[in-house]
Formats: sequence, structure tokens, C-alpha cells
Amino acid sequence: MDIVATGIRGRLIDSLYTEAMLLADEARSYFDQGGRTDREQLTPLARVTLSCESLKVTTRLMCVLSWLLTQRAIELGQIATDEARAPGDWNDQIAEADPAAWAGLPPAAIALIESSHDLYARVRRLDSESAGAEPPQSPALGLLNRLQRAF
Repeated sequence: MDIVATGIRGRLIDSLYTEAMLLADEARSYFDQGGRTDREQLTPLARVTLSCESLKVTTRLMCVLSWLLTQRAIELGQIATDEARAPGDWNDQIAEADPAAWAGLPPAAIALIESSHDLYARVRRLDSESAGAEPPQSPALGLLNRLQRAF
């Protein structure tokens, strides 16, 4: 998906989107196939923990990507801010991290888990900073609105 940035916020969202997509691809690659050897060396309990954490990473990244795409749609004037803020805010749906549960997991898995937490925290902070702030209207949409009012 090619997203064209407008302004600093747009570039930040594009950058985070790219980072999230790369991390999602890296996580998919590791959890699906790359970590197979790592998984085989784990205890049964650690395997279950790894499976649970891989699902959490995926959920976390999908929530981040969803939020970023929603922000892009708001910025482009495709949806209103109040439509995007549905009850059950997206960032309350992810379980808190428990680093103690990661003990014994392979370093590559821990790195992916931590990276997803870091990205999630940055996007959550961006969301909380922008809550209530109406994004600037798209220049093209603004021009269309002025033309409609004029005629």
C-alpha cells in the first residue's frame, strides 16, 4: 500500500506504518518458520508461552496498523474523527506485558516481543497526544468544500 504523506504528522504515520509492516513481516517469518529450530529446543511449557506471545505480537501489530490506517483516512478526509473513536478504545484491548513469562524463550523471539511493545507504546502515546485534536483537513477536500459553498 502506498501512502502519500502530507505534513509532519502524515510523514510520522507513514514511517510508523512502514516500521509496523516490516516488523509484522519479520514476526511472521520467525514465528511461522524461522524459529522452528528454536521451538524444538524449548520445554513444552515454553512452547505454549512462545505460541501465546506470538499471538500477542500479531494482535498488537494488527491494532497498530489498524490505528495508523484509520489516522490516514481521517487525515485524507475519508472519515470523521468521531467515527474513528468507537467505544472500546483500541489500546485497551491488549494484555499487559509480563517479561517474567519470557524467561527461557529464544533471544530472537524476545527481541520481536520487545519491538512490538515498543512500537505499540509509541503509537499509543501518539494517540493519547492527538486525542481531541482535530487533524487538519486535506487541501483537496478543503477546496472541494469551498467550491460547493460557492455554487
